[in-house]
Amino acid sequence: MARASRSPSSVGGIPAAPLPVAVARRARPVPTESTQMTALWLALATLIATAAGGLLALRLRERLHWVLGFAAGVLIGVVAFELLPESVEQSRRAGGDAEAALLAVVAGFVLFHALKRSVIARDAQAAGGASQQRRVGLLSSLALVAHSLMDGVGIGLAFQVSPAVGATVASAVIAHDFCDGLNTVSVMLLHRHGTASALAMLALDAVAPLLGAASTLVYSLPPTLLASGLGLFAGFLLAIGALDILPQAVSRAGAAAPNLIGLAGLGAASMVALTRWAG
Repeated sequence: MARASRSPSSVGGIPAAPLPVAVARRARPVPTESTQMTALWLALATLIATAAGGLLALRLRERLHWVLGFAAGVLIGVVAFELLPESVEQSRRAGGDAEAALLAVVAGFVLFHALKRSVIARDAQAAGGASQQRRVGLLSSLALVAHSLMDGVGIGLAFQVSPAVGATVASAVIAHDFCDGLNTVSVMLLHRHGTASALAMLALDAVAPLLGAASTLVYSLPPTLLASGLGLFAGFLLAIGALDILPQAVSRAGAAAPNLIGLAGLGAASMVALTRWAG
């Protein structure tokens, strides 16, 4: 998954994310019907990219620990190089500072951990822990779907700035959502969901950017709300990658764990490359 006035360009030397944009320094042109349709068509392309990533994860399910290692790195990279810088920038545009954005990240991280522990405690008596595993997988996947929804919002709001900015943001989101599809299916499979459930969640994740882009035809997010929302999602995704996916991938890898950590680093580096390419 997956945003500033030139999103996803650099903001003060920090790569910004292809996420929702509230432009305070320039007036937004009124989007034409043609521009709006272009935004929706490019959002439709994210659906294809997300589906392709998810189907690849299903194809490689016998090597799931390698897929999980890469996916964990991607999630950590998304937070560090996309969501967190964008959340800080939006907070500053709203007249605040980085502190509010960072508090939202911490809140999201702690909230996910608390929800996960609550699920485990409630289902501790379930046979083999299958019920708790599925609930955690569902919670994690829904956080990824929410992130994909924000990606679509980013495309729509970027096109409200200009077609050129919108095309740049959409290109980055399309590439990024391939990883989102891979992450969503990987999380579902990791937490004992079957192929049918994984495909259903993949379908929801794939259509989310299209819905997000369509929603921007009728509204625009204020920077304050946007900054808090991005920070909260960043905390959720950081917890999913660092506290859930990566530890389980390492435990499955056995003697190959050092190589898997390197693969996670490659996943994070891919997000650095993506944000720099998009900028």
